[in-house]
Amino acid sequence: MNAPPTFRRAVAADVPVIVAMLTDDELGAKREGSFEAGRENYMAAFAAIDAEPNNELWVVEHGSDVVGCFQLTFIPGLSRMGSTRCLIEAVRIASKRRGQGLGGRAMSWAIARAREKGCAVVQLTSDLSRTDAHRFYELLGFAKSHAGFKLKL
Repeated sequence: MNAPPTFRRAVAADVPVIVAMLTDDELGAKREGSFEAGRENYMAAFAAIDAEPNNELWVVEHGSDVVGCFQLTFIPGLSRMGSTRCLIEAVRIASKRRGQGLGGRAMSWAIARAREKGCAVVQLTSDLSRTDAHRFYELLGFAKSHAGFKLKL
């Protein structure tokens, strides 16, 4: 990888590429739809994220290509003496670009952004079946510290 990746806030025109990355794995293929099939929902979700000051949807660019994405949500709280935490969600690197160091650079950038916003903690969740992702996050210094629970509505 010659030039380093760059990071910018996502714009509406990025949504189809982001959805394609979300659907490009076994889990995503089961729970997502194509951009065209879910255009209205995806664009409404983008508009809501974009309008919320504590949510940031970022894309990773390498050259002129969007090759990754992640969402940062800054959550003010009373715990940890009134600290803000950063939740990292929907981390994806395009399957053809994995193994080139882009994911590590994206996570380092996201952590730096959380520090810049004054966060005391960065947290994320990863599906139990994503063992490669778990190893990746552990190599970055994340610890398996909690049990996660979900209730589908």
